Amino acid sequence: MKEFWSKRIRDAVPYVPGEQPTGRQLIKLNTNECPYPPSPKALEAIRQGANASLRLYPDPECQALRQIIARREGLGKEQVFCSNGSDEVLAFAFQAFFDPEQEIVFPRITYSFYPVYTTYFGLRCRQVPMNPDFSDPIELLCGANGGVVLANPNAPTGIAVELKVVEKLLNANPHAVVIVDEAYVDFGAASAVGLIDRYPNLLVVQTASKSRALAGLRVGWAMGNENLIQALRCVRDSINSYTVDRLAMAGATAAIEDEEYFQTIRQKVISTRIWVEQSFKEKGFTVLPSQTNFLFVKHVRRGGKELLEGLRAKGILVRWWSDPLIKDWLRVTIGTDQEMDALMNALDELL
Repeated sequence: MKEFWSKRIRDAVPYVPGEQPTGRQLIKLNTNECPYPPSPKALEAIRQGANASLRLYPDPECQALRQIIARREGLGKEQVFCSNGSDEVLAFAFQAFFDPEQEIVFPRITYSFYPVYTTYFGLRCRQVPMNPDFSDPIELLCGANGGVVLANPNAPTGIAVELKVVEKLLNANPHAVVIVDEAYVDFGAASAVGLIDRYPNLLVVQTASKSRALAGLRVGWAMGNENLIQALRCVRDSINSYTVDRLAMAGATAAIEDEEYFQTIRQKVISTRIWVEQSFKEKGFTVLPSQTNFLFVKHVRRGGKELLEGLRAKGILVRWWSDPLIKDWLRVTIGTDQEMDALMNALDELL
């Protein structure tokens, strides 16, 4: 029954987020959140910001937050755009840069919001088949496209490409915007931010949700040529100028300024990922090379859904998709050492 629904959403297949449990205490390894708390400086900034000023609208231009991001990345403030999470930044970008007459391209196995946006905004896409090892099919993303979207590192595979590969895409698509989604870049991959001044068609998207442990604040940003940033502002101001609230801006600004804390938790996640990868392999799992805060794994004998259900029964959540190409695989977020020990013990019992 879809009476009163618009044509745009009547046949839409929305994005399905990972389970956020209520009630029962579960170990959450299914949504790629950071296992550690945010910077104490970020929490203090949020507390300080919870004052009488909340009666006023926030700064629609996010001046302070954009300034600190620009300073850290060696950019001008006019090259930075902030919004309510990187998903919203991507939604604005799909509207700002892609036209229905031209096909946009992205890998067949990647962040599942990309095809959702494509359909919702009335666009056309070509999902390019992956290489046999699940690496990105770069050659097939080159040339005569209306736009390119590349998650680097990719999700859910965790595999990253080198900057020379990003440059190849930029050179092969000089008249189309290439969006590089760097949600997980801080866990081992090379950021394309340094290419922005050389390529006017490059838009880099990042988030405070992963490496800065602020998924609950919903803050994301884009970096690129000033012309691209102005296009994003045009879309935003046609919908809602006040996308980032005062507390989110305060917390994100303090978190980005706290470089020492950022480096500490980033390295802790990377260190845990290394030993967890080896533990998976010792238990008979295939593990794709990851530069993220998660691992994509497949057992030699046990199916993905079987392991998903077995782990949930033992109080551990991981992520599984019914897509035939990856139905035997699980995406496992890197938690604390104690949480990963619990996962390994549970797998020993299940296997």
